[in-house]
Amino acid sequence: MSQDPTQTPAPPPVEPGGEFERTPVPPKSQKPARSFWGMYAGEHTAGTEFMIGPLFLAAGVSAVDLVTGLLLGNLMAVLSWRFLTAPMATNTRLTLYYQLEKISGRKFVVVYNAANGLLFCFLAGSMITVSATAVGIPFNMRMPELTDRYPTGVTWILVVLAIGIVISWVAARGYNMVARVANHAAPWMITIFLVCGLTALPKLGIEHPGQFWDTAKNVIWTGGDPLPGQIKFTFWHVFFFSWFTNAAMHLGMADMSVLRYARKPSYGWASAAGMYIGHFMAWIAASLLFAVHLRQNPGNFAVLPGPMAAEAVGLAGLLCVVIAGWTTANPTIYRAGLAFQAIFPKQSRYRVTLATGMVATFAGMFPAIAMQLLGFVGLYGMILAPVGAVLLADHFILPRMKHASNYAERTGLALNPAVVAAWGASLVLGFVFFQQGVFPSFLTLPVWLTCGIVYVLYSRYLLRTQS
Repeated sequence: MSQDPTQTPAPPPVEPGGEFERTPVPPKSQKPARSFWGMYAGEHTAGTEFMIGPLFLAAGVSAVDLVTGLLLGNLMAVLSWRFLTAPMATNTRLTLYYQLEKISGRKFVVVYNAANGLLFCFLAGSMITVSATAVGIPFNMRMPELTDRYPTGVTWILVVLAIGIVISWVAARGYNMVARVANHAAPWMITIFLVCGLTALPKLGIEHPGQFWDTAKNVIWTGGDPLPGQIKFTFWHVFFFSWFTNAAMHLGMADMSVLRYARKPSYGWASAAGMYIGHFMAWIAASLLFAVHLRQNPGNFAVLPGPMAAEAVGLAGLLCVVIAGWTTANPTIYRAGLAFQAIFPKQSRYRVTLATGMVATFAGMFPAIAMQLLGFVGLYGMILAPVGAVLLADHFILPRMKHASNYAERTGLALNPAVVAAWGASLVLGFVFFQQGVFPSFLTLPVWLTCGIVYVLYSRYLLRTQS
C-alpha cells in the first residue's frame, strides 16, 4: 500500500550502543576534525600500499608517469571526497545503505548491499593477506608468489585465521574503536613507511638527494616491459588508478558511513592525509623496497611485504606490515558489516560485523586478490561507484528540477525501477568494455556518469507519469 507522499515516516529507534544504522547521527555524536585526519592517514597508509607500490614497478611504469600520475590522480580523489562525499554525508547524516534504501526500495538494497559487502570483504581479505606475510615469517611457512591463487599450506591458513579474528573483533566494536586504533597507529606507521623508503635509497646507489631523479628514471622506474602476468602502465593508468582506487568510497558514497559523523563538509579535506601520505609517499616507498628486492634477487618476482619490510628496518618493519593491514581492514570490514546489517536490520550489527570479518578472513587465505590488486581495485570501483551518482542526483539534482527525493520511501515501493535501470545500464556498459580488455579504472568515470544520467531521465519520466 502506498504511503501519503506528504508524510515522512518516523525513523526507527536507535538501539543502545548502536551505530545509528537507520537514523541520522545526532550532533552530540559527531566527531572533531582530528578523528578524520587520523583515520584517513591510518586507513590509507596501509598494508595494501606494500602491495600496490611494488605492482607499479612490476607494471613497467616510468618515473615521470608515476610521479605526475600520482600527484594529479590523488588530487582528484581528494576533491571527490571534499565536494561530493562530504556534503552528501553531512546533509543526510545517514549511511549509504539506508539512504539508498529510501531512494531505491528494499529489494534493490538487498542485492546492492550483498554485492557491496562481498566486494569489501574481498578487499579486506587482501589486507589480511598482506599482514600474514609478516606474521608468518617466524613459522617458516611458504609465502605466496605473484602467480599464486590458493592457500600455500596449513600454517598460512592458521596465521590468516588468527589475524582475521583480531581484526574482526576491532571492527565489530564500532566506529569509535576503529577510529581510535587508526589514530594511535597512524603516526608510527607513517614513520616506518618513510624509513623503509629512505633505507632503500643507498641500496639502489643513491647517496645524496641530487642522485635520486636520475636513478629513478634510469634504474628504478625505467618504463620498460612489465613483469610476467602484469599489464603495461602509462601516465593515464596511474592517474585513473590513483583517482579511483577508492572510487567506491568517494564517488560511490560508501564513506558516508564515516563522514556522517563529521561536523562540517570541510572535514572531507582529511582525505588528503591518506592520499598524499599513503597513496603517494607510501606507494613510492614500497616500490623502492621492491626495486631493492629485484636488484638483490634477480629473477625472483615475488611481492612479499613482510620479508621486504623486515629486510629494510627489521622488527619494526614486520610490525608495520601487520598493523598497517589491520588499520585498513578494520574500517573496510566495518563498512561491509553495515552493508550486510542493512540486509538483516533486525540482527545485531556487532554479530553481523563479526560474521563479515570471518568472510574476509576466508578470502584472505587466497592470495589471488592481493597479487592482482591493481585490477581488482579497479573492478570493484567500476561495480560499486555508479550507485553514488544516484544518491547525488536524487539529493541535489532532482529537487532543483522541482521533483521530490526519496521516491521509494514516499511511495512505499519496494523497488524503484529508475535505480535498477541506471545501475544495470552502467554495469552493462562497464562489462562490455572490460571484456574487451579495457583497464577497469578507465571505465569508472564513464559508468558513473551513465548511471547518474539514466537515473535522472528515468526518474523524471516516472514522476511525470504520476503527476
